[in-house]
Amino acid sequence: MFTDLNLNKFDESVFHLIGKQWMLITAGTSDSFNSMTASWGGFGFLWNMPVAFIFIRPQRFTKEFVEKNDFFTLTFFEKKHKNKLTFSGSHSGRDYDKVKETGLNPVETNLGNIYFNEARLVFECKKLYFDDLKPDHFLDRLISRNYPNEDYHRMFVGKIVNGLIRE
Repeated sequence: MFTDLNLNKFDESVFHLIGKQWMLITAGTSDSFNSMTASWGGFGFLWNMPVAFIFIRPQRFTKEFVEKNDFFTLTFFEKKHKNKLTFSGSHSGRDYDKVKETGLNPVETNLGNIYFNEARLVFECKKLYFDDLKPDHFLDRLISRNYPNEDYHRMFVGKIVNGLIRE
């Protein structure tokens, strides 16, 4: 059902993937994990390796899972699953069983990380670095409009160790 993705031949628009299609950020084990929908992040090449970077606000339940675990996954879906992503982005895993509510089926990677059987595309990432966004470092003051509650995101950078694509 899924095959390994050759990152050097991956040619989809990351702007469309992340900004328009959204992704589920997931961390944890099959016994305990959480996911959240995100539309901020990116892919690139840093420290001589392919990386993904994600941003999570401090109050998000998924942040605890990303902090506690060495890996996270980024899962992308076909358009028909957008309502499931909307639910996962607007409801906390503290209050809802997102798997039950969305009907998504969790699957483990060979490394034991969670993605979803309904996925179209998956990136498995090993955490390399994190830092908190600092408002005094915003060079454009308009960015502050994204933070009326001063709940500045934590950025995580992960080495992409595996990519999967639906056949």
